[in-house]
Amino acid sequence: MMLLRFTTALLLMTLPLTACADDPSGPFLHNGVTAHRGNSGEFPENTLPAFRSGIEVGADWIELDVFRSSDGRLVVTHGRVGDVDVRVADSTYAELRAIDVATDFRKRTGRSLEKCPPERMPLLEDVLKLVMTQQRTRVSIQPKMDCVPQAVALVRRLKAEKWVGFNDGNLAYMAEVKRLAPEIPIFWDRGPQTDLAADIRTARQHGFEALVLRHDGITAEKVQQIRQAGLEAGAWTVNDRKEMERLLDLGVERIYTDRPQTLLEIMERRR
Repeated sequence: MMLLRFTTALLLMTLPLTACADDPSGPFLHNGVTAHRGNSGEFPENTLPAFRSGIEVGADWIELDVFRSSDGRLVVTHGRVGDVDVRVADSTYAELRAIDVATDFRKRTGRSLEKCPPERMPLLEDVLKLVMTQQRTRVSIQPKMDCVPQAVALVRRLKAEKWVGFNDGNLAYMAEVKRLAPEIPIFWDRGPQTDLAADIRTARQHGFEALVLRHDGITAEKVQQIRQAGLEAGAWTVNDRKEMERLLDLGVERIYTDRPQTLLEIMERRR
C-alpha cells in the first residue's frame, strides 16, 4: 500500500502542475474517478482542502455543489455541515463565511479541533481558480438551485470551459447548460429504477455525454445499453470496496466516491 501511494505520488510529481488559461489543452487524466465533493472521506466536504486533495490523489474529476447566496454570490456547499443552521439562499456570503463547515466532518470522524481546524465555505470562483492552476483534474458543478446562467457566465468570464463539467438529475438545469455552453460536458444523474430507454433518448437529444445511475440500480445490461448509445456509464456514490469492484466488473466507466484514493488503488491492482 505504501509503495503504491509512493509510486502514485511520484507519477503525479512528474506531470506539469501549472496551466495557462489561454492554453488549457494539457494532459487531463481520464481514469473515471470523480472525487465526490472533493476527497471528502479525508477532508470536510466542499472545502478547498478536499478539492486540493482530490487533485493530488489523481482523480480526473472533482465534484462540488453550488448555491446562490442572498447577495448573489455562488457558494460551494451541500447543505447543513456547519455549526449554524441557516438556509443558504436566505443568507449573505458574509454570514455564510462565519460558519465552520468542518463541524459535521469533525463529529462524524471523531477528530479534534487541532487535527481538523475550522474551514470556511468557498466561492465557486475560488475553486475554479484552484482547478485552473493545473491540467490533470477537472471540476463538475452540481447546481442545487436555479443558478445555471450565473455559473456558466462565471466559467466564461474566467475562460475555464476546458476545466468544467456539470452534473445533476434536474433535466431543466442540465439542458440549460447545454443551451448556454454546448461544449461543456454533462453527467446526467439518474435514480436506481429510472426508465433507462427514455433517459438514453433524452440524453442523446440534448447532447449529454454521460448517464450516472445510483449504484444499487446498475446491472450489466444497463451498462451495455448506455455504452451502446455512445454515452459514458457512471455510478454514484460508492465508498464500499466490494461495490467498486462489482461496478468495474460490469464495465462502469465512472464512479463517484468520497474515497478516490481507494478506487484508484483498486484500479491500479486490476491493470
